[in-house]
Amino acid sequence: MSQKVWINNRVPQTLYIAQVMLYIRGAFGVLSLGSLGRYELFGSQAIFNVMILLASFGALAGAFGIANSYKWGWRLGVAAALTPFVLRLNVAVVLGMSEALSYDLIGLVFDVGVLAALLHQQSAEYQRVYFR
Repeated sequence: MSQKVWINNRVPQTLYIAQVMLYIRGAFGVLSLGSLGRYELFGSQAIFNVMILLASFGALAGAFGIANSYKWGWRLGVAAALTPFVLRLNVAVVLGMSEALSYDLIGLVFDVGVLAALLHQQSAEYQRVYFR
């Protein structure tokens, strides 16, 4: 009988932290949708909000996949962790670099932390060897 878990504390510390941070990023991404109305992607606020929503659900699903030792979970987590950087780059191109850096500075630090935990050598090696 297979047991699914939400948090796996038997993985290296970097992956454990990445799981928790992906869950937090996903939850706050869903909760912040109403406050992102002034930014656009391809000329549409709706597309920007859909990208935030997809990245949020991707972070949640990626954390769940990592907790259950799936390679797709780690890959989805990395993709979800990269999405805020792509959106921030779009804001930098459209509105300028100062606007992109001043928008959600704490979120930027958090995004860097999530990506660093996922791409850390210990995390990458562990998922390569032990994930299915």
